[in-house]
Amino acid sequence: MSKGLSVVTPVDGSVYVERPYSSPDEIALALDAATAAQNAWAATSLADRAKLCTAAVDAFVAKPDSHVEELAWQMGRPIRYGKGEVGGFEERARHMIDIAETALADVSIADKPGFSRWIKRVPLGVVFTVAPWNYPYLTSVNSIIPALMAGNAVILKHAAQTPLCAERLFEAFESAGAPKGLFQFLHLTHDQAAKVVASTQIAFVAFTGSVPGGIAMERAAAGHFKGIGLELGGKDPAYVRADANLDHAVENVADGVFFNSGQSCCGIERIYVHADAYDRFVDGIAELTRQYVLGSPLDHATTLGPMVRTSAADFVREQTAEAVTAGAKALIDVSGFAADEEGTPYLAPQVLVDVDHAMRVMSEESFGPVVGIMKVGSDDEAITLMNDSEFGLTASVWTEDADAAVRIGNQVETGTWFMNRCDYLDPALAWTGVKQSGHGCTLSSVGYEQLTRPKSYHLRTAL
Repeated sequence: MSKGLSVVTPVDGSVYVERPYSSPDEIALALDAATAAQNAWAATSLADRAKLCTAAVDAFVAKPDSHVEELAWQMGRPIRYGKGEVGGFEERARHMIDIAETALADVSIADKPGFSRWIKRVPLGVVFTVAPWNYPYLTSVNSIIPALMAGNAVILKHAAQTPLCAERLFEAFESAGAPKGLFQFLHLTHDQAAKVVASTQIAFVAFTGSVPGGIAMERAAAGHFKGIGLELGGKDPAYVRADANLDHAVENVADGVFFNSGQSCCGIERIYVHADAYDRFVDGIAELTRQYVLGSPLDHATTLGPMVRTSAADFVREQTAEAVTAGAKALIDVSGFAADEEGTPYLAPQVLVDVDHAMRVMSEESFGPVVGIMKVGSDDEAITLMNDSEFGLTASVWTEDADAAVRIGNQVETGTWFMNRCDYLDPALAWTGVKQSGHGCTLSSVGYEQLTRPKSYHLRTAL
């Protein structure tokens, strides 16, 4: 087993940071410290929890520029967009702090003579958050803040590509005065992470990542009777109806496809367009795609950075080539993107037409800057195609008819249904998926339910 991790930056292929993996003794100490801290933390008031979490958020968002630069070096997001993740982190964190009092309130029961009854929401214990590299702060905050607000302790493991993100969050909580052991991070191998999942000192696992990663988490937790929340992959569809505002749809669907180089679980990966709008939409999105600037994420002019690693870019290249061989037509001349080069993570955006669901690019998660577009003749055909997937995280419809949007949304198998927007998490809404996109829920008042357990109080007051 390697003694440590090395972050190879997609910027130039150099080693950006190295860290040793946590030792078995360090892991054991972290689990013991978290257990001890949680017992004391559960007894604190909600106001004190909010004070600490707010101070940690304040400390984190006070250094946006350094976070943005580190994100660019670690995973390749253009520096011009990095502050969006810091802002999203703050939005979600403050919302979950603000709603905690209501979300965690006792459940009152109707009066019954001679009895007092209520249901209390109590913390689970120690929560193990396993976060990915593509949105390392946005995904981790979904469980960290509500877990702490609910009275749990948290141990964080970030992906090996973004270890500095875990360290920066720890620094924020440390500067806020967090009790020792309440919030910790560990740099772990996959085998070590599985052992932490199986530990009797872990009460809940919040995992965001790939489907194989989710399967590994479930296997590690099997037989231990603990909760596990999984936010996994996506092959999210967009349906552009004939009555859509095409200018708005083109601009926003393209952003949903290519933002973060397509490396978003809830990014748009397949598009269905009504025949009456098809030609105009295809022309519009192809023209807009040609305007992207592929280059170093450290350059403020760059609008499309490298993928996280060359192997990820090669995977998308293979999907695209297979589709073209099978009859798809590529609309973007990649020679217009000087940075696009085989054997590197720099990959030009691509729009494909004449595609079908027999092609991997329309059925298998791409997680890169490519999208296929199919023409449909009706809402029913679009619904059938949107549901023809093993995933179901988000889906969107682009239309001027809200009633039609609701009617179609009621038939689409998805965790979140959008009208005239995409690739966004509203912290007031439940973030969840169906099928191989996972299970469980984060954010919103509903998200607090899986980070607590109900405890019933049944007092007989008249004897």
